[in-house]
Amino acid sequence: MAKNTLSFVCQNCGAAYNRWQGKCEACGEWNTLAEEDTAGGVPVSIRSKRKGRTFALESLAGKSPDAPRLSSGMTELDRVTGGGFVRGSVLLVGGDPGIGKSTLLTQATSMLARAGHRIVYISGEEAVAQVRLRAERLGLSDAPVQLAAETSVEDIVSTLSEGAVPRLIVIDSIQTMWTDTVESAPGTVTQVRASAQALIRFAKKTGAAIILVGHVTKDGQIAGPRVVEHMVDAVLSFEGEGSQQFRILRAVKNRFGPTDEIGVFEMTGLGLREVTNPSELFLSERDLGTPGTAVFAGIEGTRPVLVELQALVAPTSLGTPRRAVVGWDPSRLSMVLAVLEAHCGVKLSGHDVYLNVAGGLRINEPAADLAAAAALVSSLVNAQLPTDAVYFGEISLSGVVRPVAQTPARLKEAAKLGFQRAVLPESARGETGGDAGLSLNAVNSLTTLVAEIAARGSRRGESNAPAEKNATPARFRRGEG
Repeated sequence: MAKNTLSFVCQNCGAAYNRWQGKCEACGEWNTLAEEDTAGGVPVSIRSKRKGRTFALESLAGKSPDAPRLSSGMTELDRVTGGGFVRGSVLLVGGDPGIGKSTLLTQATSMLARAGHRIVYISGEEAVAQVRLRAERLGLSDAPVQLAAETSVEDIVSTLSEGAVPRLIVIDSIQTMWTDTVESAPGTVTQVRASAQALIRFAKKTGAAIILVGHVTKDGQIAGPRVVEHMVDAVLSFEGEGSQQFRILRAVKNRFGPTDEIGVFEMTGLGLREVTNPSELFLSERDLGTPGTAVFAGIEGTRPVLVELQALVAPTSLGTPRRAVVGWDPSRLSMVLAVLEAHCGVKLSGHDVYLNVAGGLRINEPAADLAAAAALVSSLVNAQLPTDAVYFGEISLSGVVRPVAQTPARLKEAAKLGFQRAVLPESARGETGGDAGLSLNAVNSLTTLVAEIAARGSRRGESNAPAEKNATPARFRRGEG
């Protein structure tokens, strides 16, 4: 009989140590090491000394049939998954508590069950009666979804193996599952890894699609060992703010479709409502005529999205000015501020800077640099930007505005929503496609845009207008801005 080996495993990253210590050297977290039995992490059938079997090897050449997909009936969910659920695939869905993960999956499973598919929803956190209450609130209590409240992986696999193979199985959540092949407590790194491995093996063997719901840590990362994210076929992140009614489903990893694709939902009293035109929704409550606001034409996956950037630059008496940003990379904001001060003469060392992406959307692409810079300068000089203009372009450290990808798609979306002008990089003028119908203002450097916005502000009462279009305003050079 194999001797049990005890080790201390970090519950945040999965690193193992021979003795306990307060800080994990791998991830830097404190008090995350727990004692676990690592010998039990390998099933007895695998540890047994059996003779290996031979299997056939195939070449790279040859045709493979397209994986059949199961459409969920929700357009936004199918967009993120790449067209539907692939047979035998395993998806990991993570999100903050109360964001709406169970609501989304309840709606998706109900639609599939009504279409005649066998759908199984297994909850390890709620009783069957609690799941029924949610379905009744959403008006989905008549959907023939098969429910169960169970946490034993062996019992779940044995039950699902009887009868017809389910088309879709929801496990809510993977942190509550446990398997008797390991002796650790449910929720530990070893249990999560072993339970996920058993469920993935069942999915690949039977062809059933499985959705695993995962908890997230305080910094937004999916809890448990990182190896689980490598084991599954797709990782979906459900994002949103509690004060906002918008919810964003983002594909972080997808073996069967594009990554960084998003689906937009609106939380209502009857559940999640799909938003087919997120640009119109994000711009529905624009602050027209207010300095410090600029519309950014961005790309999320394959979808163009227009969103408003709001900036506030206010004088401060503090020795270290504040830099606060919501929905954008703080490091990117620091870079834009440094370029404005170094190459455009905009002195912001005595001002607090606040930047917000309206609507709760988080922007990841660098094409938002130009829109953020325009909003910051507009707030500084109290100049209103054109309400019918969109901005996009990447700013380099030398102050040059660099081109970005998918310019025609951005312009087409702006024209569809009624915008008349676009401020874009000079080198992207030849990629516009010629059919957008917008008036293009191509800029080569950030200094040009700053001068234009400052001149607009001087017409509202400032007397220090720049002498020429590309000149930096004198009050910026003197530090009076």
